[in-house]
Amino acid sequence: MDIAAEVARLKREKDAVILAHYYVPPEVQDMADYVGDSFYLARLARTLECSTIVLCGVSFMAESAKMLNPERTVLLPDVTADCPMAHMVNKADVDAIKQRYDDLAVVCYINSTAEIKSWSDVCVTSSNAVKVVRELPQHNILFIPDMHLGHYVSEQVPEKNFILNRGWCPIHHRMIPQEVEELELAHPNARVIAHPECTQEVLQEADFIGSTKQMIDYVAQSDAEEFIVLTVVGVRREMEKMTEGSGKRFYFPRTTPVCVNMAKVTPEKVLACLRDGTGEVGMPTCVEAATTPLERMLELAAR
Repeated sequence: MDIAAEVARLKREKDAVILAHYYVPPEVQDMADYVGDSFYLARLARTLECSTIVLCGVSFMAESAKMLNPERTVLLPDVTADCPMAHMVNKADVDAIKQRYDDLAVVCYINSTAEIKSWSDVCVTSSNAVKVVRELPQHNILFIPDMHLGHYVSEQVPEKNFILNRGWCPIHHRMIPQEVEELELAHPNARVIAHPECTQEVLQEADFIGSTKQMIDYVAQSDAEEFIVLTVVGVRREMEKMTEGSGKRFYFPRTTPVCVNMAKVTPEKVLACLRDGTGEVGMPTCVEAATTPLERMLELAAR
C-alpha cells in the first residue's frame, strides 16, 4: 500500500488537514499540509476550514488545538505521545508563590497540560515568550514549567523579577557543553545555534539562540555553510528543505537529540487515525480556564 497516497485520499474524504511539528519524523512532516512550531500550529489551527485536524505531535499540542477549535474533531495519531516537561509543575508550589508575591503573573510555556495552563495568566511559546512577558503589566513573573526557557527570558527582560519552576525538556536538558565543544573543534567555521530550552552552559556556546522556527530562518538567511544545531534532530528536515541546493551542512551532538514521544508519530499511525477516527482528543474539563491564557497569548503576541 502507498501510505502517502491513501492518506491524501482520506484527507479529502474526511475533510481533514494534517498539522505536524518540526520534531516528528521527516516522513510524517512530508505528509503534512502544514509543518511548524507550537506557536505557528496553535495560531494556524484557528484559521483552517476543515472538519478534522490531525495533530502530528504530542498531547499538549492536540489539547491546545482542541481548546481553540471546539467545533472540530482533533485526532492524535498516538495517544501515548506525551511531553514529560508538560507535567513538571506542582499546583501547591504555584499557589504558595501566588500567596507570597503581589503584582504576579503566572506565565505558562505552551508545553504544558491543559490543567497547568488553567493555573496561569498567559501562555507563551519559545518564539514569543520575550515579547509577551514584556507586554505584561506585572513586575513579578512566575515562569512554568521550563526553568531554562524561563532563565533565558529573564535575561532578555531584566526589568522584571522572575521566579523559576524546576522543570525541563529531557532532550535539551541532557545536551552537554563537552559534546558541543567536540563539534566546534571538528567544524571550526560552523555557527552554533541553540534552542532556549538548553541549559545556560550550553547556551553560552551559541552564536544564535531562538525558537525552532527562528533557528530554521537563521540558517536559511545566513551566509555560513556549516551549523551546529542544538535542538531535536527532527528539525533537520525543514532546514534541508529551506536550504536545498546551497550546500549547507548541519551537525548535531554525538548523543543524538531524539524526542522519543515525537518519534512515536509514524505514517502508519497517521493513516490509521484518519481511516478509523482513533485518537480523538476530548475537551479538557478545565477548558474555559485553560483557554483564557492561550487566547491572551495570541492577543499579546499580535501587538
